[in-house]
Amino acid sequence: MNTVLKRFLNRTIQFGRLEIVDPDGNRHIFGDGSGQPVRIRITTAKAERGLLLYPQLKLGETITNGELIVEAGSIYDLLDLLFGNISTNRPTMAAAAFEIVRNITRRVRLINTPLRARHNVAHHYDLDGRLFSLFLDEDMQYSCAYFENDGTSLEEAQLAKKRHLAAKLALEPGQRVLDIGSGWGGLGIYIAEHFDVDVTGITLSEEQFRVSNRRAEERGLASRVRYLLEDYRKIQGPFDRIVSVGMFEHVGISGYRKFFEVCRDLLNSDGVMLLHSIGHFEQPGETNPWIKKYIFPGCYVPAMSEVLPEIERANLKTLDIEILRLHYAKTLRAWRERFLANREQAAALKDERFCRMWEFYLAVTEASFRYLNLMNFQFQIARHQEAVPLTRNYINQAEAALRSTGLRGKSRTQLHVAGK
Repeated sequence: MNTVLKRFLNRTIQFGRLEIVDPDGNRHIFGDGSGQPVRIRITTAKAERGLLLYPQLKLGETITNGELIVEAGSIYDLLDLLFGNISTNRPTMAAAAFEIVRNITRRVRLINTPLRARHNVAHHYDLDGRLFSLFLDEDMQYSCAYFENDGTSLEEAQLAKKRHLAAKLALEPGQRVLDIGSGWGGLGIYIAEHFDVDVTGITLSEEQFRVSNRRAEERGLASRVRYLLEDYRKIQGPFDRIVSVGMFEHVGISGYRKFFEVCRDLLNSDGVMLLHSIGHFEQPGETNPWIKKYIFPGCYVPAMSEVLPEIERANLKTLDIEILRLHYAKTLRAWRERFLANREQAAALKDERFCRMWEFYLAVTEASFRYLNLMNFQFQIARHQEAVPLTRNYINQAEAALRSTGLRGKSRTQLHVAGK
C-alpha cells in the first residue's frame, strides 16, 4: 500500500474496523477494532493514488469503476465508518488544494444559463422513468419526505410533505399557483385535488413534462392543472402562490439574485412563496465533486447566509423558516433500501456499473445528511408581512383538515410511469 495513504488512514480511522486488501494482496487493518468490520479490496495502484490525492471525487469513481470492491459490509457501511471518523479527519495537502481552487472558482463555474440548465436537468431527470419507479414512493416524489413519527412509511412521509407544503401556502379558492421545478406533477395535482385553485407547473425535463400532463389528464384535472416545458425566467405572471421544492439547488449561486427578482415580479402584491431546498448548517462550502460530475451537474447546496441576503435585496420578506433535520437521511435510506431490493431490475434497465454508481449516490447522500451538516430548509416568503395570519396556528389547522380528507392519490401502477 502507498505509504502516504497508509499513514493518512492510520491518522484518520480512529473508531471501527476497516480492512483494506491492496493491489499486491496485502491486508491492512485500521481503527480500534470495534463494531462490524468493513473490508475493501483496491485493485490498482492508480486507484490508490487517486484516493490519496482527491478522495472526495475518487472514492465514488473507484467504486463505480469496480476498482474498489466492498467485500465485507456494504457501500453504506464503508461510508458510515469513514464519515463517523470525520472529526479526526484532516484532508491531505493535495485534496485541500483542490478544494481551495474549487471554492475560488465556484461563482464562475456555477453560472447557470437557460441552455446549461436544460442540459443539466436532462442529464439526471430524463433517465428512464422506470428506474425512478424502482425506489420512489407511489406518487414519484423525488425530494425530502416529512417524517411525522418514527414508524412513518415512505408513502406516508411523502404525503405528509405535500400536506405540510400546502398548509404553509395558505391557499384560498380561485388562486393561481406556480410550481417551479414540478417533478412528475404530484404536488401540483395534490394541491388541485384539495383546493379550488389553478396550478401551473414548470420543468426542464421532457420526461417529467410528458408524465405530469398525462397524470393531470387521467385525473380529470387538465382544465386546472397544466405543466410546461419552460425555464422559470420565461414565465409570465402574476401568481398568488409560488412553491418550489428541490429546484433551488440547481439555480447556482450566481443566479440567486435573478431567481428572487423573477419570483418577486411573478407574485401578486399579497402573494406567498414557499421555497424548499437542501442547505448547509454551517458556512458556505463546495458541493461534493463526484455528485456534481456524475449525478447533478451544476448543482450547489447553499448556506442560509447565502440565500437570505438575496431575498432581502429582491425586496422580499422572509415570514417563516423551518429546518428539517435528518428527514432527508431517512428518505434516502428508504430509497436506497428499495433500490437494492430491485437491483436486478435496475441492472436489466442499465448495467452493473450504473448500479454501483447509483448505490453510491444514494449511500453517500444519506451519510452526508447524517454526518456532514446538511439539512433542508423551508422559507416562506412574501412581498408584504400581512400575507399570512399572524401566528403559525393556521398551518396546523390546515394540515389537520387535509389529514382528515384521507385522499391519497393513485398507485404507481395507475400512474403508469413512462418507459422508453
